[in-house]
Amino acid sequence: MSSLSSSKKKFTIYQLAFTALMAALVFVSTQFNIKIPLGMGVTSMISFGNIFCILSALLLGPIYGGLAAGIGSFFFDLLDPVFITSAPFTLVFKFIMAFVCGKIAYSGGHTADSHKRNLIASIAGLLAYIVLHLGKTFIANALLGSAFLPNLTTVGYSALPSIINAVIATIVAVPLAAALRLALKKAHFLDKLQPQH
Repeated sequence: MSSLSSSKKKFTIYQLAFTALMAALVFVSTQFNIKIPLGMGVTSMISFGNIFCILSALLLGPIYGGLAAGIGSFFFDLLDPVFITSAPFTLVFKFIMAFVCGKIAYSGGHTADSHKRNLIASIAGLLAYIVLHLGKTFIANALLGSAFLPNLTTVGYSALPSIINAVIATIVAVPLAAALRLALKKAHFLDKLQPQH
């Protein structure tokens, strides 16, 4: 009984340590960005953060991947005066993005081992984030008194960087996850990161 308990505890420690590492990588990679002012006090950006959010989901699954994506992105927003008010939304939205991606990649008995499924998972997670982000932007602008058409225009402008981020994240994260999974498997570390079914 104690060996089983010890094994489960060790497994959880590996997951938590790798989750913290991935959250740090999300935070650092988001630092590499181009901010785009969209008017009405709205700023968007193109960054490498979503690559590591999706990578977290594909390596750690929906829960731990979601936590890494949400926490890393949350701390970036919290420490950037431009995005500080968005930090709580970012925590939730990035968690949902990675959760959706991880849930699909790890469903049906798969363990993010199918390139096609990972591609679909990545796109689904990123689309979920885009819908949440644009919805929040629209509602925030409406609450600030923006008329419908100008608000819709701002949301449209905000969609472009989001789509660019999604395309970059999908193109980079899916093959990178496959390469990292192979390296982690050879090092006998991958099985310690996989979510238990």
